[in-house]
Amino acid sequence: MGRRAWRMAAVAILAALVGAAAVVRPAGAAPQVPCYFIFGDSLVDNGNNNFIVSMARANYPPYGIDFAGGPTGRFSNGLTTVDVLAKLLGFDDFIPPFAGASSQQLLRGVNFASAAAGIREETGQQLGGRISFSGQVQNYQSAVQELVSLLGDEDSAATHLSKCIFTVGMGSNDYLNNYFMPAFYSTASRYTPEQYAASLADQYSRLLRALYSYGARKVALIGVGQVGCSPNELAQRSPSGVACVEEINAAVRAFNRRLVGLVDAFNAGLPGAHFTYVDVYGIFDDILRAPRAHGLRVTNAGCCGVGRNNGQVTCLPFQTPCADRHEYLFWDAFHPTEAANILVGQRTYSARLASDVHPVDIRTLARL
Repeated sequence: MGRRAWRMAAVAILAALVGAAAVVRPAGAAPQVPCYFIFGDSLVDNGNNNFIVSMARANYPPYGIDFAGGPTGRFSNGLTTVDVLAKLLGFDDFIPPFAGASSQQLLRGVNFASAAAGIREETGQQLGGRISFSGQVQNYQSAVQELVSLLGDEDSAATHLSKCIFTVGMGSNDYLNNYFMPAFYSTASRYTPEQYAASLADQYSRLLRALYSYGARKVALIGVGQVGCSPNELAQRSPSGVACVEEINAAVRAFNRRLVGLVDAFNAGLPGAHFTYVDVYGIFDDILRAPRAHGLRVTNAGCCGVGRNNGQVTCLPFQTPCADRHEYLFWDAFHPTEAANILVGQRTYSARLASDVHPVDIRTLARL
């Protein structure tokens, strides 16, 4: 399939997904929620790192080769999961990055995500500048202060924010670019995997409570995916280059289990809170068990990159990627393709299996 044909197919797929949202939102109606705020790392960064000195940047070709705006800072060939979610929620435009956003854009929501960011402050420091989760929360708090000025008072801002969707996806780099990188970090020698998961969850909890204190009520915690199945980890640690690295995946599962506990605790203890957990790990497991049933053929190599599994580094500037990227799970050494992001985004919005979410999907969260 040529590039133009693939692009038409991708647009058709997304149109079908947006059509599913139209069941909830009649044509021409307002979005299901007034605003959408995004926190995370390179999986959802859409340009914030373009403005800082960092090696974790994707504002060059071939990134964005299948995106209408070309390279934007998205670590994919096209759409990210939050782009898909924004469309399914009924927004006409993608949620803009916080960097450079106007005051009026703050009313509809912005994306605070930063590539290489983690829950821990030091995570990703070997890659240079990045905005940690605490920094993203601080940026959000500044945005809320501006919303108070725009809307007239704190009560109006609180009412507005209580109707918005928040997605928070942190933790991947705390494993990839911290715990399992002993040449740069000492955490693996100081914590067992369970202790590390507990420490991460504790710090995460404090920052999530800060979001709640600044008006966040409908919050989806996006779990960490199967990091041990990324082309980078397969290239470095898998003897076969196919079998996922269980040591890493087991550590991730320990963290994800604690996210379920956080959701339950927040919903029980924070007035008006509606938190939910999205099991991206389980969704990826479902895809990996039967990739062809999901339209995918290659699951252990990046569409572009260098070395074994195309997993040594991310896409090189102006590198020619694979032509059949719609059949690849991974775009580069770490990040999914648009095809994979559409699959995950759709199941985040509307769960296909009961295990995809706990307790509700984004579509249901929007209605609460």
